[in-house]
Amino acid sequence: MITGDYPGTALAVAREIGLGDEGGCITGPELAAMETAELARRIRTVSVFARMVPGQKLQLIRALKANGEVVGMTGDGVNDAPALRAADIGIAMGARGTDVARESAALVITDDDFASIAAGIRQGRGIFDNLRKAMSYIIAVHVPIVGMSLIPVFVGDWPLVLLAVLIAFLELIIDPACSVVFESEQADPRIMEHQPRGLAEPMFDRRVLTIAVLQGVSALAAVLGVYLWAVLADRPDDVVRSVTFATLVIGNVALILVKRSWTLNIWRTFEHRNRTVKWMLLGSVSLLLIVLLVPGLRDAFNLGPIGPGDWAVAFIAGFAGVAWFEVYKVAVGTGNR
Repeated sequence: MITGDYPGTALAVAREIGLGDEGGCITGPELAAMETAELARRIRTVSVFARMVPGQKLQLIRALKANGEVVGMTGDGVNDAPALRAADIGIAMGARGTDVARESAALVITDDDFASIAAGIRQGRGIFDNLRKAMSYIIAVHVPIVGMSLIPVFVGDWPLVLLAVLIAFLELIIDPACSVVFESEQADPRIMEHQPRGLAEPMFDRRVLTIAVLQGVSALAAVLGVYLWAVLADRPDDVVRSVTFATLVIGNVALILVKRSWTLNIWRTFEHRNRTVKWMLLGSVSLLLIVLLVPGLRDAFNLGPIGPGDWAVAFIAGFAGVAWFEVYKVAVGTGNR
């Protein structure tokens, strides 16, 4: 808290709103007498600054930034403009703030309610988290697609699985999932409990990238297992292609469901309202059934008829390939992001 009020008033308000006052208060005259090194040390433990003049607000902003802090500054007056401009995120009051303050700030709160700042942070974290889910899903889902496109080619005498038209079919699921399903996902209930990201932290840290790759590899292993089971059973090529493709599509849907949250299991995520998930499930399953059950379309896609046992294998393998992530959520608990 940086204010022009007296120290007693500032400390009383700080105690009332729950702002730590254990470090005491630094006044404007005290700040003017401090060396830069001493200010950098004291500012780590002191949260209340009273009897400040506009130039000292700017001095505090610079000292915080010199300590590696990401600084957000709120203000409404003309004298707040330099500090609003110098802060990483200047936040001006829109209702009673001056034009100078609003022009100097990066954000303007239209209702002058500080709770809007927390709501904005929550929304921003949710958007970033959903973007990271979508991008990690893209990485994970393309591992089995690439694998099943190349493995039969390298082996030579095994039937090809992913013909060009089937890859196009998969993209009809992948693209809407990225742009619609994850975009509409609600923020994780515990999103505000996570530590802030560092300025240099990339969108994909080692943990997120490793999880995405492992999900893709495990899904590939499941699809490849079904493929080898069908090949070794001496099934016709079009039937091998059908059961493998069904496993790949079901695994894709399962991957979307498990990636809706880094912490909540599949059943808990359905408590979050996201109507696009319902349409994604209905559309994906319907298209798969139509392609595999309508003889004319099945022939056009170079697929063959499969029985109830094949469907059961495809369903079990598709979900089993990514089920380990549900166990991971339980094991890691609140450490997930």
